[in-house]
Amino acid sequence: MKAVGVVVEYNPFHNGHLYHIQKAKELTQAEIVIAVMSGPFLQRGEPALISKWSRAEMALENGIDLIVELPYPFATQHAAVFASGAVEILHSLGCDYLCFGSESGNINEFDSIFNLLAEKKDEEDRLVKEYMKQGMSYPKAKSCAIQELTSVNKTQGLNLHMPNNILGYEYYKSVRSNAYPMQVCTVARIKADYHDKKFTSDTIASATSIREELLQTAGSLTTIEPFLPSSSYQALQQYKETYLTYHTWENYWSYLKFRLLQTTAEELSTIYEIEEGIEYRFLKYVKEASSFQDFIRLLKTKRYTWTRLQRICVHILTNTKKEEMQTYSKPAYIRLLGTTANGRLYLKEKKKQFLLPIISKLSSFEKEKIVLDVRASQIYALGVPVAAQQKLLEMDYSKPPIMK
Repeated sequence: MKAVGVVVEYNPFHNGHLYHIQKAKELTQAEIVIAVMSGPFLQRGEPALISKWSRAEMALENGIDLIVELPYPFATQHAAVFASGAVEILHSLGCDYLCFGSESGNINEFDSIFNLLAEKKDEEDRLVKEYMKQGMSYPKAKSCAIQELTSVNKTQGLNLHMPNNILGYEYYKSVRSNAYPMQVCTVARIKADYHDKKFTSDTIASATSIREELLQTAGSLTTIEPFLPSSSYQALQQYKETYLTYHTWENYWSYLKFRLLQTTAEELSTIYEIEEGIEYRFLKYVKEASSFQDFIRLLKTKRYTWTRLQRICVHILTNTKKEEMQTYSKPAYIRLLGTTANGRLYLKEKKKQFLLPIISKLSSFEKEKIVLDVRASQIYALGVPVAAQQKLLEMDYSKPPIMK
């Protein structure tokens, strides 16, 4: 059985994601689609709108055959580490193909950039340092360095200021650098850009615009219904009925504020991604901010992007220390969230060839290896009203993989 792998967040699952799955199968002729999906906290440093279990349910209803969790040490990281963890898991699951969405839609552009940067690594590093001295954040400095190298060397241009191109390049780089036997292909985004906050089409909208609309309408689903498969619409409806809210950073603001107000700069400096004295800005502005959004606005500098600051906030919230994250250079397990009948056939056929152990029952695995995932899930549960928290708190241990 040929398998194509996709790296996803599904926050929430919408018609654009459905299009990606359909095109991935069409391009590769794969019989199985495997998704590695971020857990409770996401790559841009945000809590997922709804739980990983509800998002896995959406995925399995719409063409994904096997879905596993990207562990916290990779899901809440910058693009290179996020991509390396996800690709390693897909490789370990025996995927024949990797298919990602991009603004480019042309895999040759990714190949050209990879070959150029492999040859010009020292020059790239020099340019990145120069741009960072000008006060740029690392992602922007890297993007500008690559754009300069492509211009000077007259290489076919890949716009690495675009978010999906950035991630796509890191997926491609991870496959090529590790010589994984996966073919890589890309599907062009259609009708909506990643950062769009308004609807620009009748049927396709970015996850960002869908979440914005939910916030603007106090959780009303009426205006977002055209952009979702019916199963996603129903899952969102059911989640709100069960847990009384959707998860946003404002749900966690009081917890984050408590964490910051009761800690010292020295203690804060041990938290992952806290560096260059940024802890003093956190401790200063937490006393002035009236909301999470206000807090990030006060914190933001040219060097520290909104996304990076949000990721730091996730690590503060979960009390994730530098020394903990340094022990995770590669994924050590595969956490199974759900399968279809086709997915179970694939597991039966390929399981003995997998390179990492599969976890379907949390209590059967060594606790220290999965402690960050468990802690993140428990903190995530605090984002719903007290009356609904217990069910989410217990879910990591009580809920078996979803079977469709």
